[in-house]
Amino acid sequence: MSDITTLYTPPAPPATGTSKIPEPTTEQQGKWTVVHAHFTKDGYALPGFDNGNLTEQEKFWLSYECLYRYLRASKWVVPTCIQRLEQTLKWRRDYGLYDTINAAHVEPEAVTGKQVLFGYDVTGKPSLYLLPSRQNTTDVVRQVQFTVWSLERTIDLMPPGVETLALLINFADKAKNPSLGTAKQVLDILQNHYPERLGFAFIINVPFLVHAFFKLILPFVDPITRNKIKFNPQVVQEGFYEPDMVTAAGWGGTVDLDYVHEKYWPSLVETCEKRREAWLAKWREMGGTIGLKEVDYKGGAPPKEGGEKVDIPIVGDSQNLDEKERSAVEQPAAGVPANS
Repeated sequence: MSDITTLYTPPAPPATGTSKIPEPTTEQQGKWTVVHAHFTKDGYALPGFDNGNLTEQEKFWLSYECLYRYLRASKWVVPTCIQRLEQTLKWRRDYGLYDTINAAHVEPEAVTGKQVLFGYDVTGKPSLYLLPSRQNTTDVVRQVQFTVWSLERTIDLMPPGVETLALLINFADKAKNPSLGTAKQVLDILQNHYPERLGFAFIINVPFLVHAFFKLILPFVDPITRNKIKFNPQVVQEGFYEPDMVTAAGWGGTVDLDYVHEKYWPSLVETCEKRREAWLAKWREMGGTIGLKEVDYKGGAPPKEGGEKVDIPIVGDSQNLDEKERSAVEQPAAGVPANS
């Protein structure tokens, strides 16, 4: 049996990850161009607000890759993509992601280590561990806010070329199960406002009652997301993780993350803040506009699976779009499916 190494803080993010996202076709690039034109046209304002002008943070969020993530999640239907992006922009404002939901606000939820970010899979996906047995509060609203904050920090830890995350959920030690309503709310947020972000969700030690709980939850989950959920995997043996990048408890790794809040929390918060600040500064140097590439302001294009560099042009060809899609910049469609 391998020796177990005890750590108190998350490991440093890898310099780059492996991209498994296929290059867009000419037609898909054209659709991207229409979506980009909608948000960059003169006088654009986010509907439903007295001041609908996009903030710097919102423009930063509307990256090259972000537009493609929403296009993929919208099955390349341009009007649907535009509406979904606007719905998420509104939600991020209303939910307080740029002001209210900060480290100080959610820290009371974090003191027991019920959600921790630790390690990366073999392709560079950062891992978010959920440990329901460590539940320490009864404020459901702030519990969900903490989950959203953790998702945002997981994104901060993604290296260039990585756009998805891994969830590792361990129901051991008499877990205090979330309510159906709370779980449904988190799933809705993940599907509607973090599309194409879930790489996989691994779930272990599922007792009978929790299994019944999942049977109630899964009908609310879209098929794409459902296929990413795996029960009781052997994550090291099956090649998802190197042993030193996943914890020993429950997951078969060679690392013991001894959660001491006073050591772990400042390290995580500082790492994420420094990464965001550096990326935002680089983004400003690049022009500070909508549609800039994350891989560029994060430090360069990642290797594909074969090791070659990826350089996808930003401007696409819209000749293959139909008239309805060309007009989408003026008339976004109603009815938005949820995919993750």
